[in-house]
Amino acid sequence: MHQIEEIAEHIRLLFDARTAARDRALAQARLLTRHCANAIRAIHRDEQLLAQEHLAEAQELVKTIRNNLADYPDLFFAGYTQDALKEYVEARLVYALAEDQDLPRPEQLGVEPATYMQGLAEASGEMRRRCLDKLRQGQSLEAERLLGLMDDIFTVLVTMDYPDAVTGGLRRLTDIARAVTERTRGDLTISLGQEQLEAKLNRLEERLSKMD
Repeated sequence: MHQIEEIAEHIRLLFDARTAARDRALAQARLLTRHCANAIRAIHRDEQLLAQEHLAEAQELVKTIRNNLADYPDLFFAGYTQDALKEYVEARLVYALAEDQDLPRPEQLGVEPATYMQGLAEASGEMRRRCLDKLRQGQSLEAERLLGLMDDIFTVLVTMDYPDAVTGGLRRLTDIARAVTERTRGDLTISLGQEQLEAKLNRLEERLSKMD
């Protein structure tokens, strides 16, 4: 009986440590997600310094999560952890795409390939939002650049023809990226058509005014 109690006490200590690690990871994942959301919000507002601050905080959290879960790989690969890391990838990629910078690689971000691709797919939605914002601001050239990036992302996503067990459900995100890209293309086409029509009308008005 003494042996059973000794084994049970040892297991209890392991469970305590595992539970503590899980609780820390949950709190850190929530904080990481919050920093990423705030970074993306700052990017859309063209508040680069604020975005950089949130991304720097997020980067430190990613390092902390990896270190704290080094002995618990199953917790590191748990849904809540990977979802937060996906948000981190998305925020970092959105910043790079918006600022026309080179994209960070998965190993630079400290994430798994599947998580990276999921974050890349979700970045398309943020590119659509930024594209529409630029259209409203009259920056049609920048809007066209962003649509081109969305096309590039989708072109890569469709080549990742692997089982969902490998990619973590990338196929569904690819379908969403396709719909978002085509919807954005339609919006941009309509907007550019209106710009061209307005320009022609303005030129016509100028010619008519000169004839008067």
